[in-house]
Amino acid sequence: MKGWELLPSAATRVDASGAILERNAQFLQLSQGQTGWSWLRPEAEAQLRAQWPQPQDFELELQTGASAPTWLSCRSRWDAEGASHVCLWTDISASKRAQLRAQDQAAQLRLMADNVPVLIALYDAKTDQCLFANRGYARMFGLDEQSILGRTFAEVIGEAAAKEIQPHVDRVLQEQVAVVYERKIESPNAAPRWIEVNLIPHLDGKGESRASFVLIADITRHRVAEIAVRESEERMAKFMHASVEGIVFHRDGVITDANAPLCQLVGYTLAELLGRSALALVAPDQLHKVSQVMGKSEETRYETAVQHKDGSRIDVEFIVRTLWRGGEKLRMTIVRDIRERLAAQQRMHHLAHHDALTGLLNRGAFLDRLRERLLTARRDAQKLALLFIDLDNFKRVNDSLGHLEGDQVLRTVADRIGACLRATDTVGRFGGDEFVVLLDEVSGREDVHVVLIALLSVVEVPVRADGRDLSVTPSIGVAMFPEHGDSPEELLQHADTAMYLAKSSGRATYEFFEPSMAANAYADLVLESELAHAIARDEFALYYQPQVDARTGALTGAEALLRWQHPQRGLLSPEAFIMVAERHRLMLPLGEWVMREAARQARIWHETGVAEVPIAVNLSSMQFRLASFARSVATVLEQAGVPGTWLELELTERMLTEDLSGVPETLASLRALGLHISVDDFGTGYTSLSHLTLLPLDKLKIDQSFVAGLPDDEGSVAITRAMLQMAKGLGLRVSAEGVRSSAQWEALALWGCDEVQGEAIGAPMSAAAFEAWLRGRVSTIGA
Repeated sequence: MKGWELLPSAATRVDASGAILERNAQFLQLSQGQTGWSWLRPEAEAQLRAQWPQPQDFELELQTGASAPTWLSCRSRWDAEGASHVCLWTDISASKRAQLRAQDQAAQLRLMADNVPVLIALYDAKTDQCLFANRGYARMFGLDEQSILGRTFAEVIGEAAAKEIQPHVDRVLQEQVAVVYERKIESPNAAPRWIEVNLIPHLDGKGESRASFVLIADITRHRVAEIAVRESEERMAKFMHASVEGIVFHRDGVITDANAPLCQLVGYTLAELLGRSALALVAPDQLHKVSQVMGKSEETRYETAVQHKDGSRIDVEFIVRTLWRGGEKLRMTIVRDIRERLAAQQRMHHLAHHDALTGLLNRGAFLDRLRERLLTARRDAQKLALLFIDLDNFKRVNDSLGHLEGDQVLRTVADRIGACLRATDTVGRFGGDEFVVLLDEVSGREDVHVVLIALLSVVEVPVRADGRDLSVTPSIGVAMFPEHGDSPEELLQHADTAMYLAKSSGRATYEFFEPSMAANAYADLVLESELAHAIARDEFALYYQPQVDARTGALTGAEALLRWQHPQRGLLSPEAFIMVAERHRLMLPLGEWVMREAARQARIWHETGVAEVPIAVNLSSMQFRLASFARSVATVLEQAGVPGTWLELELTERMLTEDLSGVPETLASLRALGLHISVDDFGTGYTSLSHLTLLPLDKLKIDQSFVAGLPDDEGSVAITRAMLQMAKGLGLRVSAEGVRSSAQWEALALWGCDEVQGEAIGAPMSAAAFEAWLRGRVSTIGA
């Protein structure tokens, strides 16, 4: 037993069943005094028990069950004579821990090597075989960390690549210095890549080269970024030179570069601009604004102005950006010349508020100005006058000479109106031939009278158009503020109402609005609406008044007279509605209806033999002025299926004098259709005798105002006989209207009158009554 105690380490003798036969003190200390194997970890105890029955030597590393792990080495020799195992136990915890630490460090180094963004390998200096490679390096060449080991440099990267970089490898091994180089790797199906290779010598203790470390970094993104920057610089340079807009760069407010368009814009050379303050180019009144933007370093765009070298001001737009150029932070400003744009905007603004033809304010802008002026006039208790001007018979200028000449007339009138006004007054055009004038701060109607007289005089001056002098006259309505209204709409309505009264009073005059006009205007409005419905509802009818031979009494014709069968007011003659119809252009459809109805009745009477005489139709001036009037008459005749000889058209003297140039041509066209032309109410107008000789006429109708004084009034007798002699001298037939007595009839027949018409012969009557009148007349004659 004493021999066991002399051993330098723990020792035991164990039989084949695992029982401890002998042990020394060191073992008891190691087992913490326990006689069994429970002090070992279960798996360690199992390993031992598996070995005891085996009559052979063995060596095991075991771990105790202590909280702090302890590693033991058990080395056994089988003693055949004693049929037992002799075991020496050694505490190897320190070396085991060192080994684990080394393994852990190696694992950490491997983990780090496999995850750093660098490819790492170690090649033997003599054999060129790979001794180590991280995962990235191995995968780069289609291998893994194990399969790459032992392969030569050329086997890994390829013979061609190895030859290319061999000079770098030789230098590392021979000169024992680190070498850095860059390679571009290109492949057909992928974008090019760039790598940076570091070769580092690994020396032994004697300073001899044992191996070479290879560190490869992928620098593709850096090279791509550099290329992008270079290309960006090139593009910027091209943009700078190709741009038509000015571009200037400045650093901390000092100009560092500018392109040619910028130099041309401000009148400086590049050499003169470099090193100058960017603010030196800014217009003085814009310095504060631009300085604030520069101080904030904002990326923005705004309108401002620069100053040319000659001192002139240039409106521009600045588009400001911050960028890096040549490794330094700069401010780039695109300087856009906006003078043309601003001028275009001003033109658009002007067009939006002014009449394109005359340059006067348009309706919307004038009403805005009127609304503003009314606010101050109410506050300051001022008086204003609103004038509504309409040109008389302007449509015939357009119809006869065309719109180009008509536009010239309107421009001339607009200039003349403006010349009559003060700078504080306002004039506008509402469209067509309608003008409006706002007279500012008038003391009363006396002030307005002065302007009205001036307007009438200057507008009436002939206008030269198409090589001839044309006269246009204005009809003017006036509404006073606050007397005649408090709002723009009310004043305009009342001035318009007064203008229509002026026009109906003989034109070329003016009228101030009166309250009674509003009632009349409302009545006109109601009547206008009723007229429009009457046409649609067929409420009109023609009455016929017979015309007979002055000597024999034989029927020579019938005059168609318009009547309105009003639903509430009964049968109305034209005096009750014709003026409203003419003012609101309802005479055009109404006059066409009269002509069609007369043509229809003429056809019935001719085909039935009731009255084979022409029917006379009164024309309105609105109808007769139409350029297409002759064509429309031809259409009526064609659609009714009647010849022109079955109708007679009656025109007033005024209609014949309104447009001397177009009347002969229109009358000739009507005569060519077979129609007879009569001058109605002759003696009441101003037709000159020389004018009558130029017109293709058939008949003159002496107005009933002259017939009424016959046969006793000497003046009426003289005028009537003079008109008869004149007409006969011109080869025209003569008819007399308003014959109410047999004495008048006899006198007219005696003096040579061809036809008579009036109550002495027959009053206007419906078609049925006219037919009955004819039948009764035949019966009387037969009796």
